[in-house]
Amino acid sequence: MAKPSSSLSTPHYGKPLAGWRLRWYTIIFEADTRAGRVFDLSLIALILLSIAVVMADSVQAIHQSHGPMLNGAEWLFTVLFTAEYIARLLCVRKPLQYATSFFGIIDLVAVLPTYLALFFPELHALIDVRVLRLLRVFRVFKLAAYVAEYQFLGRALAASGRKILVFLSAVLMVVLVMGTVMYVVEGQTNGFTSIPTSVYWAISTVTTVGFGDITPKTDLGRLIASFMMLMGWGILAVPTGIVTAEMAAQRQMQVSQAPTTRTCHECLSEGHGPGADFCSSCGARLPPYQQHADTAS
Repeated sequence: MAKPSSSLSTPHYGKPLAGWRLRWYTIIFEADTRAGRVFDLSLIALILLSIAVVMADSVQAIHQSHGPMLNGAEWLFTVLFTAEYIARLLCVRKPLQYATSFFGIIDLVAVLPTYLALFFPELHALIDVRVLRLLRVFRVFKLAAYVAEYQFLGRALAASGRKILVFLSAVLMVVLVMGTVMYVVEGQTNGFTSIPTSVYWAISTVTTVGFGDITPKTDLGRLIASFMMLMGWGILAVPTGIVTAEMAAQRQMQVSQAPTTRTCHECLSEGHGPGADFCSSCGARLPPYQQHADTAS
């Protein structure tokens, strides 16, 4: 969309949604309406079909016998997804904000590989990245239980960020010290050729991965390794406990109203309750809630 040069040339950008833009917005972004649910279900079906086409085309026997047909189908899907992406940009108040949002980036990345494959054929397999668009299934089947758990997890992860960062910093110091100790104990003759290599061994041991490419040979080294393996069990449990505690705290703060797919026209955040009047993210007034109404008419 071209950058507006004056108020006369910007009849839609940044102004309240109305007319066809409001109808498109309600259909495309809100799955609680009948038309919106049909749109999202159709979109998910197209995504699944396009992924199936790419997977089938990767099978050599199928590619040789049905290559042109599959290629034509893929271009058809790409054109439809491109039109849908453009429609999303046209009906939102702030196209750039949507284009740089999580779903906006996914929508763009979903169509780019087909066009880039014209110049770089090896990128054709990246078309399967559009499977990420299936995240919209949580919006379509907007059952309160699924949505609540999804929101709880997101808030819990955000609230746990600093605690987990501090914990990982402590783990990093532990593996750095233990790796250095193993470098001194085992030495280069036993495969611990440098401190970075020893730290790599310490990380794989503490995380209980244990590739086995480097193993201690001395009794003292094996004792240290055994201690690190036992410590690894506790280390793996700590982040889980942090997130679980935050999820429990988030549950105590949950609202009684079931979330919906109502999206704010200003910041595009969603999940507002049916009775909400203002956006919980930016404070803007929300449009009236429409449920199971065919907005296309």
